[in-house]
Parts: sequence; structure tokens; C-alpha cells
Amino acid sequence: MRYYLLKFFINFGKFLFFKIFVFISLISIAWSAPKFETAAPHAYLMDYTTGTVLFEKNSRVPVPPASLSKLMTSYMVFDALRIGIITFDDLLTVSEKAWRMGGSKMFVEVDKQVSVEDLLRGVIVQSGNDACIVLAEAIGGDEATFSDLMNEKASELGLLDSVFQNSTGWPHPEHKMSAADIAMITQKIVKDFPDYFPLFAEKEFTYNEIRQANRNPLLYKDIGVDGMKTGHTREAGYGLAATALRNDRRLIAVVTGLESPSQRASEVERLLNFGFRQFANYNLFSAGEVVISGDVWLGKIAKIGLVIEDDLTVSLHRNSRDKLRVTVKYDSPIPAPIAAGMELGSVFVEAPGFKTIELPLIAQEEVMLAGPIGRLKGAVSYMVFGAPNE
Repeated sequence: MRYYLLKFFINFGKFLFFKIFVFISLISIAWSAPKFETAAPHAYLMDYTTGTVLFEKNSRVPVPPASLSKLMTSYMVFDALRIGIITFDDLLTVSEKAWRMGGSKMFVEVDKQVSVEDLLRGVIVQSGNDACIVLAEAIGGDEATFSDLMNEKASELGLLDSVFQNSTGWPHPEHKMSAADIAMITQKIVKDFPDYFPLFAEKEFTYNEIRQANRNPLLYKDIGVDGMKTGHTREAGYGLAATALRNDRRLIAVVTGLESPSQRASEVERLLNFGFRQFANYNLFSAGEVVISGDVWLGKIAKIGLVIEDDLTVSLHRNSRDKLRVTVKYDSPIPAPIAAGMELGSVFVEAPGFKTIELPLIAQEEVMLAGPIGRLKGAVSYMVFGAPNE
């Protein structure tokens, strides 16, 4: 008799489950996006930590990147160093193709051996096309194969608008990148290779008694810039990718297609100043922090904490912080047994002008099913008195 009575209560209880929607704050309708205009035909500004796009203009249009594509070449070399294909101290022989390559040069000599470390500085600081080819041939066997590897890696990293035909950015009708992809590979370098990223902040490098200064003009200004790369060809115009750190917050800005070196520098500086002044990062929840406590159905405990796995930080315009809306959604009550880490719901973060963030809510701990008597008491209590108080 007890079994059937318990089964009745359990089955009846299934009709009591309902969706919980919790609005942690309300949203205001009146809001206008911050205004910014740039002379750059293509531009992109993003927050490094959150990946939030703070400004964009034609940022998904594939265009000739010129030497900005050397960021992808650098990533490939860093990756080869990480997995042991080459080492920093390896000596690589300069081919005739590398030696004859035109454009910006490190001035390596044919048949001479150059260390990977020097070649990397030749690529990053001096923008040497010759250095790119030496590294490409060492990693891929030849530049064409290396370009294929670049395209494979770009797809793996989520670069949506990039096609590489060479290691240098030398003009080719099919060699393209978008401003958004340039920003993404910049972010990947900073995140994936913190030991090598400081190379982009070096202001000069001397090889073969030839001293060359870094072409990134923003490195020489006190505005927090510590990378990344310039680019120019007649077809591409003048482009610049830069990343800056101010008060422990990093932004990435990209412009392409401008008419002069001074214009690309001023437009990136304006973008960075706009981003730092108009936007801020706000930490909503830390990893493992209880977002909300949910009622448990027929478990050994009455409540369980719903948490997120990683820190939740958002980038918002400073005037829209009070317009933030955080929504929690889950089925309540949550039936036991519950495994620790089980996905039980979602948290949604919305604000004017920004893409909605959705993250899973997971169980903070394991909850065992209550014994027969406990399940019976719990079912009766829930139907008579409702959910237990906090």
C-alpha cells in the first residue's frame, strides 16, 4: 500500500513542475548606441577579455591584408615551437627564393643560417618577407604547403573570412582577411602565446648590422599599446592592428584601407580611446558562485545551488549598466538524484546593443534521492505547503 501511495505522490508531483524565469534586473527601453565615426573603410574594436565587439565597420569584408597577414604566419611559427617542430635556437638555411623576395626585408643572405629567434624578430619587428619565407619553408617544406597549413589553422581557429596564398601578405587576388579576423588572430596570439607576445612590443631589431625600427607608431606613444602589426601595399592601402592595456583592461583595434601611415595610426588611437572611455567591464558572477538556489524534488536536501563554470564578465557602455538584464531559466522543482556538474538550466545576459549571452547553469553538488519515507514526506509537504523557504 505504501509503495502505491508513494508512486501516486511521485506521479502527481510531475504535474507540479514548471519553468522558472527569474529577472535579476529590469531593462529600460530608452537607449541609444554611442556614436563613433572613422575614416577607415574597415574597422573593428573588441574587448580582449569578453570578446565583445565595441565598434565595427564593414568588419567582415575580406580585403587584401598586406603584412597584417604576418600575424597568422607568426601564430603558425609559435604553434610549431609549442609542439616541437622547431626550436628557438634552430638554425635555418636561407633559400634563394627567400633571399630574392622583394618588399620589406630582414636582409638575410642566401645559403646562410639564421636562428628561429632572429627570424621571428625579422618577421615581427622588421616585417621581413624574406624571414617569413625561411620559416615557412622550414615548417611546411615549401611556402605553398605552409599556406595550406595556414588555411587549415585559420579554419580551426574560427577565422571566417581569411584565405592565405603566401606567408608574407604579398599581393595575390585570393589572399584576403577581414578586420574581424585580424582582431581575432591578435586575440589568439595574446591568449595562446603569452611568452612570445612581448616580441610585438620590441621597438627595434638589428640583424646583419642593419638596424630597423618597429613600424607600429603607437608603440612609441604612452597610450598602453604593446603590439601588434602594420601592413601596406598599393592595393590594400595602409592598415594597422593594435592592442593596448590600460588599468588591467585590454582592447584590440584594427583598421584597413587608409590613405597614409599617419591616418591609420590616428584612427586606431581614436578607436582605442573611444573604447576605454565609453565602455567598462563588469563582473557579474565568479566561477562556482551560486547564481540562484533551486528547489529539489524528493532529494536528501531541499535546495541546490546553480552555478556557472567560468567567470561571467560583460563589456557595457558606461551609461547602460543600469539597463542590464540577467535572466535565469530552469525547471522547478529539480528532481533528484542530481549529479554534481549536471546542466540544469541557463542564465541569459542582455543589454541594449549587445548580443545576448547564454551560459549553462550546473549543479553545485550531488544530491541523492531521499529514502522511501523521505520521498513520501517530501511529496506531501510540497503539495500541501509548496516550496520550502530559503
